[in-house]
Amino acid sequence: MLFRLLQIPTLTPSTKTLTLTLTLAMSVHLQSHAFAGNPLKPKPSSASPLETLKSFLLSPDDLVSPNLKVLAFKKGRPLARSSDPAPGSSPAPPNWHLGWTSPASFSEFSAESFVYLGSRDGEGEVEYWAVDVTDAATAVKVGGGGDGLCFVELRTLMVATDWADAATMAELAIAGHVYILIHFGQARALLEWHNISRFCGHCGSNTAPIDAGRRKQCTNESCKKRIYPRVDPVVIMLVIDKENDRCLLSRQSRFVPRMWSCLAGFIEPGESLEEAVRRETWEEAGIEVGEVVYHSSQPWPVGPNTMPCQLMVGFFAYAKSLEIRVDKTELEDAQWHNREDVKKALTFAEYEKAQRTAAFKVNQMCKGVEKGQNFSSDFNVESGELAPMFVPGPFAIAHHLISSWVHQTASSSTELSPKQLNSVSNL
Repeated sequence: MLFRLLQIPTLTPSTKTLTLTLTLAMSVHLQSHAFAGNPLKPKPSSASPLETLKSFLLSPDDLVSPNLKVLAFKKGRPLARSSDPAPGSSPAPPNWHLGWTSPASFSEFSAESFVYLGSRDGEGEVEYWAVDVTDAATAVKVGGGGDGLCFVELRTLMVATDWADAATMAELAIAGHVYILIHFGQARALLEWHNISRFCGHCGSNTAPIDAGRRKQCTNESCKKRIYPRVDPVVIMLVIDKENDRCLLSRQSRFVPRMWSCLAGFIEPGESLEEAVRRETWEEAGIEVGEVVYHSSQPWPVGPNTMPCQLMVGFFAYAKSLEIRVDKTELEDAQWHNREDVKKALTFAEYEKAQRTAAFKVNQMCKGVEKGQNFSSDFNVESGELAPMFVPGPFAIAHHLISSWVHQTASSSTELSPKQLNSVSNL
């Protein structure tokens, strides 16, 4: 089934933090959801960030050490670099970092092509920018292989991220934010937004960036309509059967074998979040839902290419009926799973293996390994007993919904109020 997408203004993710210990092969201490907690914030200053950038681009030789850093994106992929583990250290996978470069590498671009990202606390006057080099008239001399830099899919970086490393999680948040800016106004998102909002939706005239690229405005003097980045909200819910102490998990045909996750769906115009949870659960699984309790939210810039800037809003949804009727156009299957089976699924660190493999893949790409090489044969990825089922990794809000429910006791899960849940589980 297809629904028109309701678009709402981009929401700034909460910076609340929580150290969440998960029962895995190794504990993972998460400070925030993946893509949340962007450390770059616009700062008011006496000089316009755009004017500083323009001055450098006009006379780059006059500024020996400019406090300007640029993150390039190409076809939605941020520039990244990877560092090998320290010699003699424990067998940890490599760490990736964003490939910040000088604006001098992008001298062919006008200042209006850059998107202002902000500054980081404690770094003085350093200003961060993003630029989309996909349609560059001449070759941009970064990320060509052999220079230690490479354009890497955001989803690959997401899987390759060490979820216990706050610094790398912050880098992932910046990359996701930029992707949304490119799509809808913030790094991958902001740059992509610039690409698809070249014309005014009111009169059809060209648009021009304003406010250092964080807004756009129609160039037609009789219109001058302002355009703002927007995001598509998605509800994602763990449906719970209180009486029998079990939850509803589903599979889509695109899932890898043995993976199960939560139900999810887009919000219809004129619909509340709670109404969307109840409607989507009924339409996809035939389950009637009563109480709906908010858990947390997560920016999700790695959705389908046609809708890359999503906000995932997570809920616990308590079932009023139990008979499952799967909509086969939406799902491959949906089943009730008891708490112990789901807990076992969390103890198999399938995603830890995936993280190691992805981290080595990024490392090899940054070293200039040819595209198409089979990376898996080069990795010492542990093999062993396969889990009968597993759930998405800690980078996904579905993981946190499932883990939060699993680690509640059967008695407490029926007594937690929305206020108590928020104080425990908001990230």
